[in-house]
Amino acid sequence: MGSFIIVLILITCFLLVAVVLIQNPKGGGLSAEFSSSNQYMGVRKTADFLEKATWALAIILMSLSLASSFNKPSQGEVQESEIIEQIENMPDPIQNVPNLPQQIPTPTN
Repeated sequence: MGSFIIVLILITCFLLVAVVLIQNPKGGGLSAEFSSSNQYMGVRKTADFLEKATWALAIILMSLSLASSFNKPSQGEVQESEIIEQIENMPDPIQNVPNLPQQIPTPTN
């Protein structure tokens, strides 16, 4: 279930990026292409649709993010990672100090 929600979040993110990039803050973008010849949707309706799509995708993204946070496993189901196991099983570094010579050897000429 968790991976399904993550896939939905990724799809929503890509759609949201596409819708935002289509818009132009100065009134151009996709809505400017329909202004001259085709008045079926018109400039205003295209801008309204893109704004509603942006809000809908943002709400969907927030909802899916909240759903993914509730879908995480409980404390009993969490398995320890291999790194934590290696740290716990590591020998004590103080007891495993190698035996070093106590005196510095003097050079013989």
